[in-house]
Amino acid sequence: MKNKRKREQPRPAIHPRNKYSEKPPDFALLASFYPSFKPFVFYSRDGRPRIDWTDFNATRELTRILLHHDHGINWWIPDGQLCPTVPNRSNYIHWIEDLLLSDIIPRPNPNQDNVRGFDIGTGANCIYPLLGASLLGWRFVGSDVADVAIEWAERNVKSNPQISDLIEIRKAGTDASCSQVEDPYNENSNLERKVDHAVRDDCYSGPPILYGVVRDGETFDFCMCNPPFFESMEEAGLNPKTSCGGTVDEMVCPGGEKAFITRIIEDSVKLKHSFRWYTSMVGRKINLKFLTSKLREVGVTIVKTTEFVQGQTCRWGIAWSFVPPVKKIISTHVAEKPNLSFMLQISASNNHLSGIFKEDAEENLDEASGNINFRISVFQQIPGTLLVKGSLQQKDCPVSGELLSAFQRLEVVLKDKFCQTKDSSNPP
Repeated sequence: MKNKRKREQPRPAIHPRNKYSEKPPDFALLASFYPSFKPFVFYSRDGRPRIDWTDFNATRELTRILLHHDHGINWWIPDGQLCPTVPNRSNYIHWIEDLLLSDIIPRPNPNQDNVRGFDIGTGANCIYPLLGASLLGWRFVGSDVADVAIEWAERNVKSNPQISDLIEIRKAGTDASCSQVEDPYNENSNLERKVDHAVRDDCYSGPPILYGVVRDGETFDFCMCNPPFFESMEEAGLNPKTSCGGTVDEMVCPGGEKAFITRIIEDSVKLKHSFRWYTSMVGRKINLKFLTSKLREVGVTIVKTTEFVQGQTCRWGIAWSFVPPVKKIISTHVAEKPNLSFMLQISASNNHLSGIFKEDAEENLDEASGNINFRISVFQQIPGTLLVKGSLQQKDCPVSGELLSAFQRLEVVLKDKFCQTKDSSNPP
């Protein structure tokens, strides 16, 4: 029997709405704007500007100027704290945005535009609340257990008065008003006992994560988390190619990310509908299967996963909910059927294009010499959400305006074909 060739899966790309998806940070340009960054930039043999990713000071300064230059955020962290990369963290924010926009599960109040999130272990960098508030106007509660993290997170919030009213920093495990109530969905209380029994081998024994930090009566659209990925600082230091800093509280947990995220699952069973979506970043793909299995055991209604890509670094995301979905979900497996994303590279003659565009574009078509090359990309991040992008391959093409109109019509056709309307029973 001949060995079947494995189909090469396309490598996931940076999120299309990420500010850096089509234009990565230009180190040379940034160094010309920010003298404090210039000493960290050097040029490789091919003439490209680079930085030393093993230098904490370099990565911290890059994060500082990217937040200031592209997001208008003032930011700093002390030595040794976890230094986030802005493009990677932006991917997570936009994925949650996709989940919220997808209408897979209903909003309790469809007329309410304010999105409220909960950042587990926000750290001194407070990166997710700062990005979510500045990019999308979301409100946040950011929690942490370390005094230095709380102090610097509050400093970073206060340094940005334009969004400071949107962000609350909360010390985990010290608030007497935090909820310690019986699960209102007590008919499923046997599920709590089931998950308690199931996670005994990977038990988390640290401070409260969600249950005991979320207050009575609070509701959120989502929670997010960059968990402690490792079981020891020795394990955390095995990657010699990067230096992102990080304290023991930020990097290490007995049982690693598997135990930490499992506790979030436990807490979600108790809090249930207090959150529309529970999410977490995952550092090891092998843990996705384990975590998905745990989620099925506790009776969640839906599980979604994704991959975050930035350069050579890969992380994964997992999301789940107890809210009944609007439409039936066929499968919650990690490996799903290929989505509708595709890219077309098209070369068309004037005769072909004259049949697409309106008559008033014929004059511009006559001015174009030779074939016109353009690219159409269609992204489906999750079912029900399509993003159509189009671009001309020639500069200063006389039909650019007409192509924009064609791309808009294509987007309408694709949405009509692949995206169900909210109420298909009523004709338009």
